[in-house]
Amino acid sequence: MATSSAKEIYEQHIKPTPLAERLRLVEMIAHEIVTAAEEKSPSKRSILELEGLGANLWEGIEAQEYVNDLRKE
Repeated sequence: MATSSAKEIYEQHIKPTPLAERLRLVEMIAHEIVTAAEEKSPSKRSILELEGLGANLWEGIEAQEYVNDLRKE
């Protein structure tokens, strides 16, 4: 069986079908793509996983002094 390009498939098989069927086809394709993307996407993460990251950057810095310096700028 010869491979067909998407354009050939569209022109020969999709374009001649009634509009309602084409819309149904678009819906089916979109649903399949969304489902596949959800399966491949990484699991949802929690913002709480970031807790403590970069804490070493703030070592030795007094919070109030830092705020006061920002306000002076």
